[in-house]
Order: sequence, then C-alpha cells, then structure tokens
Amino acid sequence: MKEYRLTKEGHGKLIEEREDLVSNKRKEIAARLKDAKDNAGDLAENTEYEYAKNEQAFIEGRIEQINEILNNHVIIEGNNHNDAIDIGSTVEVKDLDSNKRKKYMLVSSVESDPENHKISDESPTGMALLGKKIGDEVQIKTPQSMIKLKVLKII
Repeated sequence: MKEYRLTKEGHGKLIEEREDLVSNKRKEIAARLKDAKDNAGDLAENTEYEYAKNEQAFIEGRIEQINEILNNHVIIEGNNHNDAIDIGSTVEVKDLDSNKRKKYMLVSSVESDPENHKISDESPTGMALLGKKIGDEVQIKTPQSMIKLKVLKII
C-alpha cells in the first residue's frame, strides 16, 4: 500500500471534503436523481438523469480516494530543524537567471496547489529541492527551459 505524507492542514482539508461529500453532496445527488427520474419518461433519453448518475459516480470515487489516503497517511510536522528541505518546509529561493525571489511550500502530491505556491514533492521543482540546504543550487529541466534556483531560506 502507498503511504501518503500529509501536513496537518492537508489532513484537515481532506476530512472536511469527505464530510461535505458524505453529508451534503450525496443527498443533493440523490434528490437530483429522484427529480430526474420522476419528471421524465424514458431514462435512456434523460440527459439530466445521466448527468446526475455520472456526478454520483465521481463523488463516490472521490470519497473512496479520500478514504484510501486517510487510511494510509502519515502526518508530516514540517521541518522544525530547518537544515534540509522536506515535505512541510517553506522555502525561499532565488531564480539565478531572473534574480527574482520565490517562496514555495513543499507538500505531497495530494495537497499540491501551484496557484497558492504549494508544490508537490513529485514535481520537477519539488524533487530538485528535496533534501537541499541553504546555499544549495539546483537546476530544473522544464518543457520550456532550464531553471537555476538557489536556496535562500528554509522556514
């Protein structure tokens, strides 16, 4: 079985998502299915019924996925000693080509949210930064170019 490494925040969000899916979304879909079934004759031609069935399957699949993660997880406390980058570390880096500073939080792929600067440990940047220390430089090959980063701070 795969072990999922989660931050406390990520663990809490998964529990909240599962609770919403089980307590709210299941009921909403059941009501939509009933309405679609009651308001249309032939279910084979009822697009609303088919749409609701597909959404129900997605919700049930997501609940199953969340349960798998929560049943096989380890909470990562973050990097309290700040000497090497690990899941839970927030790191400030400098792009050596543009001289711009960037801040990332390294998280598991389950918690990845690039728009909020949470990068997966399985992403090219995350893999390159794992285990690095202040002052280390890394090169990351992207589809467009090669990026060179220098680790400035581990928070």
